[in-house]
Amino acid sequence: MEMMPHRYDVPSVTVATAAPGLFGSLSLPNFETTHEADWREGLPSLVTPLCTLRELELSDAPSLLAHLTTEQVARFISPPPDTVEGFEDFIRWARLRRSQGRYACFGIVPLGATHAVGMFQVRLSGYGEGTAEWGFVLGSAFWGTGIFVEGAAEVLTFLFEELGLERVEARAVLQNGRANGALRKVGAVRETVLAGTFERNGQVMDQGLWVVTRDAWLRGHPDAALSDERCAVWLWS
Repeated sequence: MEMMPHRYDVPSVTVATAAPGLFGSLSLPNFETTHEADWREGLPSLVTPLCTLRELELSDAPSLLAHLTTEQVARFISPPPDTVEGFEDFIRWARLRRSQGRYACFGIVPLGATHAVGMFQVRLSGYGEGTAEWGFVLGSAFWGTGIFVEGAAEVLTFLFEELGLERVEARAVLQNGRANGALRKVGAVRETVLAGTFERNGQVMDQGLWVVTRDAWLRGHPDAALSDERCAVWLWS
């Protein structure tokens, strides 16, 4: 899955977001959190039986390069950094945006591992209070393990219960059946189709806009036993 690719330059890495001019003069809502420590000062660790979600560290860069740049993973996403240094720059950028209250990026660390093999990204939107856009990507060696479903549940709970969001959106290329299926498993509903909003290698593709609302999420979580996900949902913000 891919978020609409508009590019922004940071040192040594090109990133993409779902809306042009997002990080310009946009005034963002002041999201509150019930955590004792403000998430802008550092993301909390979210622990599940299969993985830990935590803030990305510079030492994760080699692992991210190895797991997220294969053709199998990257075919439906904007090109990720192609060097360790590029991922290091991305991690620095993610921490800066987090400190500004605009963005959160949780690294996915499987049980027993020390470095991230994927990530969940969240971009807090300015066009509607209580709205955010999220994306995720996971190394193919960990598809079908249940890590996505567990991790997604923790991230959504954090967004709805801790940040008080009302609506979380994602975009998935229609041809990317794995990502669309993964979103459906965590309770997302496809609201509309966005024609011609993603381009990769000269091919223009349509995307589905998937939505999870706070009310729907809190009424009942999806069954975590549904764990045959194989997915890449991405937002280079």
